[in-house]
Amino acid sequence: MSHRRVANNDPDFINEDDFVDQQLVDEDPIDESAGAGDGGGIVAEDPPDAMTRELRVFKRAKRHHRVSFPGAMATVVGTGAHHHPGAPETNGGSVGSPDGGSASSSGGAPAVASAAAALGKNSRKSRTGLRGLPKKGGAGGKGVWGRPGSELDAVGVLDENDPNYDSDSQDTVRLQLTVPKLTMEQFEEQFTALVKEYFEHGQVKEVIQQLRDLRTNPQHRERIPYLAISASVQRNALQRELTSQLLGSLVGPAVSSEELVHGFDLLLKEVDDLTIDLPDAPDMIGKFIARAIADDLLPPKFVATYKGRVDSGHTMKALAKAENLLTMTHSMYCLDKVWGVSGHGLARPTKHLVKKMKLLLDEFLSSNDVDEAARCVKELEAPHFHHELVYQAVVMVIERSTMEVCQRVCRLIAALSESVLLTVDQLEKGLRRVYADIPDIQLDVPNAYLLLERFCQHAGHVGFLSARLQQEMPTKGRKRFVSEGDGGLVKPRLPLV
Repeated sequence: MSHRRVANNDPDFINEDDFVDQQLVDEDPIDESAGAGDGGGIVAEDPPDAMTRELRVFKRAKRHHRVSFPGAMATVVGTGAHHHPGAPETNGGSVGSPDGGSASSSGGAPAVASAAAALGKNSRKSRTGLRGLPKKGGAGGKGVWGRPGSELDAVGVLDENDPNYDSDSQDTVRLQLTVPKLTMEQFEEQFTALVKEYFEHGQVKEVIQQLRDLRTNPQHRERIPYLAISASVQRNALQRELTSQLLGSLVGPAVSSEELVHGFDLLLKEVDDLTIDLPDAPDMIGKFIARAIADDLLPPKFVATYKGRVDSGHTMKALAKAENLLTMTHSMYCLDKVWGVSGHGLARPTKHLVKKMKLLLDEFLSSNDVDEAARCVKELEAPHFHHELVYQAVVMVIERSTMEVCQRVCRLIAALSESVLLTVDQLEKGLRRVYADIPDIQLDVPNAYLLLERFCQHAGHVGFLSARLQQEMPTKGRKRFVSEGDGGLVKPRLPLV
């Protein structure tokens, strides 16, 4: 069997033509005569076992043939088996025994043929008996570009002549967080908007947090007092009180004491510019300085350090105002309410508002200036308490009992209603309070009902009093001295019994 070996001396190599002989050499022969009787020898296996063994031998031979002849694929099927050139032909049809017969005469050839057909060149099954990995990770096929996300693993273009070449992408890239620096103009714009929002909600913690997010520098923080005060001087007392509280809360968490002192220095340098738009700016800035000293935000010698060093008249006026407030009796207690309000304006007692409204009405009746009275009403910042203004105005008309006062009060209430400073519900609430208290008012003013009726008629003529409220006006029953059913005759006095 030397013709079975090749030059490479492969001990496992089997030629395609005699792979059946190799089978017969490696395995035990089958005794064909052992089918009858009790004679000795090896008993032939049953057909299923023989078929299984023949398939195993066929697969082994096919595997060796593929290793030896990678360019050719021989298929051994029945009598039509293909042979390698130069190999001897067999007598039988199929893979057989030494006598040319079939190794399995009962069903073996169809099984081999079916197995060989399953292993054709166009078969998709693995010819090695192992299951291989799919192409392109399961994303192969016609019209498929690859699995999703595979483009992230692609290597960049390395050719410098390629139009898609990017020199920056070839190096290791490390991302680093950078925060853009704010210019002074951007900071002033953002902080001014922040202060206006603070005037609406009054939350100091929110302002501090937003200042930290801005990542300010010392030059920015030194502008905080000027920006905050310049935004509040054009508003009312409540916003100025909120500004004083804001400056006191910012020292420490957001602004240092030195930065606040430098901020007030910048504020005094800008007094002349603020006075152009607001003539009362020096007095207000003086109050802010005195309040800051009372709150321990500025050193007590802050005002004294400017004596003899200031040339501007407006700056000297502001410093003089601050010095006068600091030297008056009980200055620390008075400076706590330097703006006339405390807290968020809700801590003002009712008596304080009633007193302010009475003074407002007295000043209006003396000056007859509707615009000034409307401005004072707006500065009270108490729209929920405007019904008290209507009540005090009508009571004042009844107490003074003059037609001039009645006309002026009607003109004031009509102007407030047209400018929506006085709402309809507040007007009706104030008048109904007068209707309910008219019996008590009559004790001081006997003709209170008559004066109230005259006021309501004039108010209806002006146009701010509805017909429904006029109908709700109370009337006092008249005492009849003359019988209206007797033709105007005076009733005779009944004799005493």
